[in-house]
Amino acid sequence: MDLRIAGKTALVAASTGGLGLAVARALAAEGVRVAIVGRRRDRAKEIVAELQAAYGTGTAGASGNRVSGASGIVTKGFDAVAIEADLTTPEGIESAVEQTVADLGPIDILVLNGPGPKPGAAATLSSDDMAAAFDLLVKPQHALVSQVLPGMRERRWGRILAIGSSGVTAPLPNLAVSNTGRAALAGYLKTLAAEVALDEVTVNLLLPGRIATDRVTQLDHAAAKRRGTTLEDIQLESRKTIPARRYGEPAEFGAAAAFLCSAPASYITGVALRCDGGLIRSL
Repeated sequence: MDLRIAGKTALVAASTGGLGLAVARALAAEGVRVAIVGRRRDRAKEIVAELQAAYGTGTAGASGNRVSGASGIVTKGFDAVAIEADLTTPEGIESAVEQTVADLGPIDILVLNGPGPKPGAAATLSSDDMAAAFDLLVKPQHALVSQVLPGMRERRWGRILAIGSSGVTAPLPNLAVSNTGRAALAGYLKTLAAEVALDEVTVNLLLPGRIATDRVTQLDHAAAKRRGTTLEDIQLESRKTIPARRYGEPAEFGAAAAFLCSAPASYITGVALRCDGGLIRSL
């Protein structure tokens, strides 16, 4: 299928690893100009070099080169830039958007993503934990949307995709802060989707189950420590709860994200699509 997004510009938040990186790679494979954004400058530069090696065709302006003000890396042909920014701060958000627009052009695709909060039970949540759920999982995403949405509406084309969690559908044990913050973000995005549909801007969520990322490994380690068992035992037990009997591959998640950001997906908005191997048993 031709996704018809070659030449579009995407800002992928927290894309120096994990699911954000998986989405960035999938978009780059479709010819999307991608801003790799994260706090790890050297890692962002490595990813841009990787994308250049894999998809280094086309042009990048009159000079054939692209230089990011944040990274200082030069890429030839394929349009991708490495941007060092802390997207949990207003300054980092503003800087990332400005540099993406300056280096790659107006943002057509915005992928919302960020670090997961600490594990913890609902019964032990403090007021600070509740505030952190909103500060980490809602405020930065709202700020990013506020920066790029006006341009999308004016151009009458845009894709906003949030990387969420299956906890939006079925709250996950011992992840009370995540469940709380991600549910609030889902409510905001669902409301927004209806408001901007006439402007041909879609707003969706993609909910991972057990995808083989460093974050999932960290959670499995925490579960093993909490229960006094081994990582291998936790992973075996977890796989037994998944009808597919395995963890998902990041590339599988990225492929689903690329479709939701595509032109053929223009009539899909306001949905929370699960990519979880059947983990959540409800429709």
